[in-house]
Amino acid sequence: MTRILADLPEEDIQWLDARAAEQGKSRASVLREAVATYRAQAASAGTDWIDSGFGLWKHRTDIGDSVEWQRRERASWTRPWDDDYEATKAEFPDLFDAEDDRQRAVYLAMRHAAGKPEDGDA
Repeated sequence: MTRILADLPEEDIQWLDARAAEQGKSRASVLREAVATYRAQAASAGTDWIDSGFGLWKHRTDIGDSVEWQRRERASWTRPWDDDYEATKAEFPDLFDAEDDRQRAVYLAMRHAAGKPEDGDA
């Protein structure tokens, strides 16, 4: 076991001595137990947020089917130059407007002018 030298405020030393006296242990023993407890908590703290968040939305009714909601959210990220624009627009037409279609036409015209194949023709 390695010895260490640590500076603690006087009130922490008093608290530590009181805990040691209550437990009938030495100050060093209480410190070793505190470090061991802290290490155990720190080791599991890295993933606790995953466990506490898992299934958090399972009782939500405001979003309907959660898988469908997620698909719709991802579809909203589609841009006019994405390869899946037409398929996504067909499935979720309310997510797109005339400006999106105009930008799509400009994009396709640029591809055509550059001699590149239409989307899906690669």
